[in-house]
Amino acid sequence: MSQLNLILFGPPGAGKGTQGKRLCEDLRLPYIATGDMLREAVANQTDLGKEAETYMDQGDLVPDDVIIGVITERLQEDDAQDGFILDGFPRTIPQADALHEQLQRLGREITAALLVDAPEEEVIKRISGRRQCEEAGHVYNIHFDPPKRDEVCDQDGSPLKQRSDDKPEKVKRRLEVYEEQTSPLIEYYDERGLLRRFDGARSPTEVYDHIRATLATLRLEDQL
Repeated sequence: MSQLNLILFGPPGAGKGTQGKRLCEDLRLPYIATGDMLREAVANQTDLGKEAETYMDQGDLVPDDVIIGVITERLQEDDAQDGFILDGFPRTIPQADALHEQLQRLGREITAALLVDAPEEEVIKRISGRRQCEEAGHVYNIHFDPPKRDEVCDQDGSPLKQRSDDKPEKVKRRLEVYEEQTSPLIEYYDERGLLRRFDGARSPTEVYDHIRATLATLRLEDQL
């Protein structure tokens, strides 16, 4: 297996970002989060970055064709030649089809789509329990990693606040959008033999060990 081209997806709060960053460090592959990638393209003022900026400045969604163009540019950079970890895209089946077409043009294909999933109750508890200090942005969770004093940062004593989009009603809406738009990708990648499932309700280390074991098996199967 000369390349390891991975898609990482799952509901918000399932822990895919944590897993993506650990994979990036261990596999030495670029972790490409769509939002970060768009901001980088805008900062570098590439042609597609400038186009994306016009939509972002107006508060509009960046069209799929522009995002695909930015991703295609990013995947041709030197650090992505051995593979990549793509997080946040695709979110819909049309986006998945467009990504497949662009990868084909580059002579590449997806190795696996890694689904980190977790029950709705767990996701709501994780996200709605987050608190962030006003001074330096230190993050706590009142359920899993609470501060020593309620609503006060252990490190600098500043007040802890809950982000507006972390409130339970907002989290439920984000989950509804995921269910409507992104969950169909589960069947999409399963039908193509690319889907690998991981239980995001388990500890981050357990999830990561399972992912690494799965990738090792994929490499072994490729050599047979």
